Amino acid sequence: MSIRQTEPGLRSYLLSSGKMKKAELIFVPFPAPTHLVPTIEFAKLLLNRDDRISVTILLMKLPGFFVDEITQSLTESRIQLVDLPHVDPPPPDLLEKSFPAYFTAYVEIHIPHVRNIVSDIVSSRSDSDSARIVGLVVDIMCVSMIDVSKELDLPSYMFLASNAGLLGLMLYLPSRHSKMSSEFHEADPELLIPGFVNQVPPRVLPEALFNKDGGYAAYIKLAQKVREAKSIIVNTFADLEESMLSSFGDSRNPNPPVYLVGPVLQPEGFPNPNLDLVQCEKTMKWLDDQPDSSVVFLCFGTAGSFGAPQLKEMALGLELSGLRFLWSVGLPRPNNEDPSSAHNTKPEDMLPDGFLGRIQGKGMICGWAPQMEILGHKAIGGFVSHCGWNSILESLWHGVPIATWPLYAEQQLNAFRMVRELGLAVDLRMDYRGNVDLVMADEVERAVKDLMSDDNEARRKVKRMSEMARIAVMDGGSSFNSVGLLIEDILAAYKS
Repeated sequence: MSIRQTEPGLRSYLLSSGKMKKAELIFVPFPAPTHLVPTIEFAKLLLNRDDRISVTILLMKLPGFFVDEITQSLTESRIQLVDLPHVDPPPPDLLEKSFPAYFTAYVEIHIPHVRNIVSDIVSSRSDSDSARIVGLVVDIMCVSMIDVSKELDLPSYMFLASNAGLLGLMLYLPSRHSKMSSEFHEADPELLIPGFVNQVPPRVLPEALFNKDGGYAAYIKLAQKVREAKSIIVNTFADLEESMLSSFGDSRNPNPPVYLVGPVLQPEGFPNPNLDLVQCEKTMKWLDDQPDSSVVFLCFGTAGSFGAPQLKEMALGLELSGLRFLWSVGLPRPNNEDPSSAHNTKPEDMLPDGFLGRIQGKGMICGWAPQMEILGHKAIGGFVSHCGWNSILESLWHGVPIATWPLYAEQQLNAFRMVRELGLAVDLRMDYRGNVDLVMADEVERAVKDLMSDDNEARRKVKRMSEMARIAVMDGGSSFNSVGLLIEDILAAYKS
């Protein structure tokens, strides 16, 4: 175990001088950037709202995820970072069978270390007047850690970096499993899930729920632990997911209290070690020269990528549309036989012949892009997105409508809700499965034209939702008030 603490001198002085006694929360986040970044921002939010709170974050180090780059800029004096000991990962063949099964197993390997460290922290604080441990905040992927909180008689709070729709699905799964303890099938009838306005087609459910090699079992295991949390914290806001929020109070199937605290965003966007500063400057300068709201931005997250056939269709569709575009191209990951394969591939090698020459002045290809900054640029008028929840919140925050192209995890469900439930997005594909589907050029052309049309109803709704998102986090807004109620809940243990 190693401890990294920012501004230790100031914190030590205040504590030793008796000027403050802290109610300390211990966070156990999942180390993927899409989970870790919102968790850290939420911790900062709590600290900014109440001086009595301090935070310790226990960090797992999953190979391939840039945890150090995310945390190195952290300067909040009331956050202590604790690196968990190295563990041997689960067998690699489990990763090939099911991502969720692999990652939940990876988390569970850490349970003994988390138990020991939390126990040590609790013991050290019991002999001190400086702080008191008042709870464990665990990511939804880390809900197995709720058992640690029970053993140590600590309240547990589950933090969901995604939305209330996913929470609704997770709360529904145990009841479905008790009646039908088998994987889902695409031929299953559409589902009636509490809180959803429409029946849910099985094809928009997370792919793991169809997986017989551990994926379904992993999801059920997580879902069955959710109700054991004292409270559930969700990165969304009431005006966006009102119907889901009302379903959580169903007295026939009681749930823990749910606090909607979002949008929780990182103003600077996600850090990434692959950022090319020269390319970034070139990209932003190109955007500066484009007319307002004229550019379609295509970006598919930190792990989104396509093979050559799909990239060619995307390129042809963009060219046929005649629209201006900025395209962050994600290349396929290296294969097992040739780990260097992705590094030997350039975007231009996978695009139609002559494409880059024909789009000069009209379109631009880039690598990893600072998404939050780009979405806030005046030239951006639409966003073709994988529908990761952080990306959806960023687009809503900046009032940029989305065309949906989900890739993995709960993204298909997010796309379904954005298009069918909320009317905030254009349907490019809601149920895309990369291993079997190929989106053709004419589909891309149609969707981006629809997305950029002044007559598009989703455009008007997104502008309004952008205003509501900003109001939600202002003093007196729904999420602001929800955070206040959550803090009262947390500090009840502090005061008792």
